[in-house]
Parts: sequence; C-alpha cells; structure tokens
Amino acid sequence: MPQIKLGRQGRIVIPAEIREELGLDEGTQLIARVDGKRLLLETPDAVLARIRQEFRANIGDRDLVAELIANRREEARREDEEIERYRNRP
Repeated sequence: MPQIKLGRQGRIVIPAEIREELGLDEGTQLIARVDGKRLLLETPDAVLARIRQEFRANIGDRDLVAELIANRREEARREDEEIERYRNRP
C-alpha cells in the first residue's frame, strides 16, 4: 500500500499508480472531507453519486413528487374553504 508524506504547507502528492487507477490528471478537482479520523478525497461526480445514494436509501420507496402534489392539493382545498367562509360571512 503506497504511503504519502505530508509536505510543506500541508501539501500531498498522490502516487502515480493511484492517480492512474482513479483516472486523475493534473488539474482534476478533488473535494476533501473528514470521516472520523480519515481524510477522504473525492471528485465532485463521486460526491454527487454518494449523496444521491444516501438520499435514495433514506427515502425508500416513497414517491416524493406524489407527496408534494398531494400536499399542494390539500393546501389549495383549505384555501378554497377559507375563501368560501369569508364570502359567506354576514
């Protein structure tokens, strides 16, 4: 397993074999995050894929669009009732 040493000003060099394996070229943007005691480097695409996967795992089989539409319809029904009550006031 390749080891990386922290250089001046906190700089690191990712070994060539790892860069090649991950398809990282000069100028590739990486996002750094801390997970417990680990430093993780991810491409923006990998971050987006991870967040989408976590989101899907948390919502399960729920249809969020259908829930939103149902909520909007219920709110519109309540507003219509309120308007009707206001019109029928003496």
